[in-house]
Amino acid sequence: MYGQSPPRAALLLLGFQLAALWPIAAVEIYTSGALEAVNGTDVRLKCTFSSFAPVGDALTVTWNFRPRDGGPEQFVFYYHMDPFKPMSGRFKDRVVWDGNLDRYDVSIILWKLQFDDNGTYTCQVKNPPDVDGLIGAIRLSVVQTVQFSEIYFLALAIGSACALMVIIVIVVVVVQHFRKKRWAERAHRVMEIKPSEEERLNQEKKISVSLEDTH
Repeated sequence: MYGQSPPRAALLLLGFQLAALWPIAAVEIYTSGALEAVNGTDVRLKCTFSSFAPVGDALTVTWNFRPRDGGPEQFVFYYHMDPFKPMSGRFKDRVVWDGNLDRYDVSIILWKLQFDDNGTYTCQVKNPPDVDGLIGAIRLSVVQTVQFSEIYFLALAIGSACALMVIIVIVVVVVQHFRKKRWAERAHRVMEIKPSEEERLNQEKKISVSLEDTH
């Protein structure tokens, strides 16, 4: 009886240690943080995660929404083995699953944006035994037109520079073409002038010879 106590005590101690360490392995959520989209368009709310445990049938995904102007939190989307769309409310027939669990992606697409869709969208993933972790949030701003960011200005500058280089190359090629054409025309004229000059000289020689013979 006493001989079995040390192994049992060791197992209990190991169990306590595992229980203490297990909560550290929590689900981590990754989102864009902030997003801007044009009114009337569709937008993809991207949410990915990492988990200590392998993805199984127990995994659940919950999307909720809190309006920017305040108010209660609203249900947007739920996934557990299959997607569950909202049956009523503002998001009815406007949200679809666009995730890929093989890539740890639990994103959704929101159709036909409206100005009152402004607010914070939260993405929560539970993958038992990993059920703890922070909730991902995306602050969506629905605007009339997308504001140009530094990336857009950089892309515009690069595109303009490339277009300018193409125009310069075309101008150089055209100029060289016309120069070659002029040189060819000049060479052709010179070739035409030379025979005429030779004929004139020959004619003068003939006249001089004839005059000499007459004398």
